[in-house]
This record gives sequence, structure tokens and C-alpha cells, in this order.
Amino acid sequence: MGGGFSVLVSTNVSYNIFAKYIEQEDIFNDKKTLSSSFIPQKISHRDAELNQMGSILAPALKGYHPNNIFVYGTCGTGKTICTKFIISHLQEIIKQSGKSLRSVYINCKMKKVADTEYRLFAQLLKEMGECVPDTGLPTDVLYRRFFERVDSKPSTLIIILDEIDALVKKVGDDFLYNLTRINQELKRSHITIIGITNDLSFRDNLDLRVKSSLSEEEILFKPYNAVQLRDILMERADGGFRPGVVSDTVLGKCAALAAQEHGDARRALDLLRVAGELAERAGEPSIAENHIDMAQQKLDMDRVTETVRGQPSQSQAVLYSIIKCQEKADNQKAWTDKRLLTGDVFDNYLAVCKAGGMKPLTQRRISDLIGELDMLGIITAKVISKGRYGRTRDISLAVKEEPLAKIKTLLQERFG
Repeated sequence: MGGGFSVLVSTNVSYNIFAKYIEQEDIFNDKKTLSSSFIPQKISHRDAELNQMGSILAPALKGYHPNNIFVYGTCGTGKTICTKFIISHLQEIIKQSGKSLRSVYINCKMKKVADTEYRLFAQLLKEMGECVPDTGLPTDVLYRRFFERVDSKPSTLIIILDEIDALVKKVGDDFLYNLTRINQELKRSHITIIGITNDLSFRDNLDLRVKSSLSEEEILFKPYNAVQLRDILMERADGGFRPGVVSDTVLGKCAALAAQEHGDARRALDLLRVAGELAERAGEPSIAENHIDMAQQKLDMDRVTETVRGQPSQSQAVLYSIIKCQEKADNQKAWTDKRLLTGDVFDNYLAVCKAGGMKPLTQRRISDLIGELDMLGIITAKVISKGRYGRTRDISLAVKEEPLAKIKTLLQERFG
């Protein structure tokens, strides 16, 4: 049988490990309904934002150029789902009128999709049906092909750039200026940009010429409160679970926990879905409050670990240095002041880089990376003044013990 291996499978299903799952009653009705990416028929508690977005895009119905839009709000406030919802309604009614509207959605945080200007325009062209190599063409050739494709027929093109701040941080804001410049040269079509971002100060950091050329409208999505989250969960649970699986108490607890985390509907839906999965695996006919607690613990661990796993090597090295510094402070009784400062972390970072065969960055750049880890909620870094010696950061870990152990193991495998 060659160099492979064989597996003995019983023909009697009663001995099959999956037999019990076939016999077990499914508590889910349609799990897709509980996904944050699912677009429902009706979006609750976002009427004002939908109406505002609709009024800005309405000129497209008459063939005019709608203004660009920047959509702001923290995670899980409905920015993306509302944008997709309103665009689908706009496309539906424009199709009935015989006019043409095209839309392209791009998540700018996706690697190898929109992490460079080249890849952004290559992806835009691919979404519009034109085959483009991932690398190799001059950027000006991409721009020309994009221009020709957009202006090939009379239409409005709406480009939705989700997490637009991530792209601007990587490549700068020239691509926004270039998009608006292309728009001025189009003869038969219009381009409208919808930028979605969690960064409320995003616009403030743009170049003045970019701000001037964008002429955008702004829509702010405020966090949901516990009552609103409960309504959303109730609507999704009706389609996602079988009758009697979810109680009002469970929905209320999910909503309350998510409301504490900046009114995040995505978090609330994840809690409910994972709690359902845990109950189903345990063979329970319904979701109990303890399943919510278990789901919260699982999500916290998964979120933090995956965040760390997705960080660049230099950021991982900085975090590993902080962990090692904290351990040293905890183990040495002589270290009476257990505060970790930027200088302490930098000294340890140099040793980590040497062990991992990496070229170390400057202390100033390490300070920037510490700030980024602080923004991600992995550490807490408080700026303190040292008088005439300048400023430094008082650093501490913000991760619970269980996920921290998992993170340490992950980083040890990388740096030894």
C-alpha cells in the first residue's frame, strides 16, 4: 500500500465516534444568522444612520455623483453591515430604473489584498472582472487600466474601503488623492468612496490636499446600549436557534456583557453563537448562563492569542521582552520598584533580537511599537515624566493569566 497508513473503520455505526452527533438533536436552526457578517432583512436601532447614508447616496438614482462618505465608530457598531445593506438597496432600485451602479468592497486589513497601493488597485480591477498579476506591472499602468475599466460605460462606481485606516498607515494617503484625481478626469462615470474606520481621528491625520479633494461627508455610529443589543440578539436568535433553546435571561446576560465592552454587537453575537456551540457539544438541549461564561473565557483567549499571532515579528519581540521583564520583576525580591519602563524593555529586546537572529530597531521605534500594543489592549503603557530626563512609559501586561501562558508558549517557539 505504499508508504501511507491505513485506518480501520467499523461498518457498525454504533461504534463510530460520530454516531452520537447524528442522533443528537441540533439546537441551531441556521447558524449563519448568528454571524456578524450576516445581513438581515431589517437592521434595528440604526434608522438615523441608514437614512443619512441613503440621502447622501440618493443622487446616484438620477445619474449624479454622490459625495464621498467616511463612516466612523468603534468595533461592532454596525458600520459595515449598514453600508452593505444600503448599497444592496441602492443597487436594487437603480437596476429597476435601467441605470448602472457597480460596487466593490475591500477589507484593507486582509493581507495580500490591500496591504500595498499596487495590491489595492489590482484587487479593484479583479473585482471588476479584469485579470491582473499580483506583482510586476508599473503602478501607472495599473492606474491607466483602472481608469479605462471604470470609464468603459456610463455608471457610478462605489468603492467601499473597510478598515481604511490600516491601509493609510501602511502606504500613506496618496492613493486617496489619486482616486479623486481619476474621478475628475472621468468622462462617463463617477467614483464614490466609502471609507469605514474605527479611528475617530482618522481624518485629522490626512494630508491637507487629500482632505480638500475628498469633500467627504461623515457619519458617526455610536455604541449600542444593553437594551439595543438585547433586541438585536432576540431577532437573530429567532432565526438562529430552534424554539426554546435561548431564554430571556441568557439574552440579557449576553447583551449586558457586550455593552460593557463598548456596545459591541459583534461581541454579543459571538458570545451567543459560541455558547450555543458549547451547549450542543455538551449534549444540552438549551443554553444556560454558565455556557455564556465559558464562551466569554474562550473568546477572550482566542482573540488575544490570534491578535499576537498576527503581529509583525518586531512587535512580537517587544511583547516577549515585556513578558520576560515582568517575570524578572516578579521573581526578584530585591526589585522593590516593579514598574517596567521603556528602557528596561529595550535592554531585554536587544537580547531577544540576538537570540532570534533579528536586526534590532531603534529605541524610538520600540516606543512606537509599545504604543501600538497598548492600543490593542495587550499591554497598558502610561506615559510618565522624568523631568529634565524626558518622558518614558510605565508598562504592564493587560492579559489574563490563562491566555498569557498561551501567548508566552507561542513567543517562546519563535524566539527561544
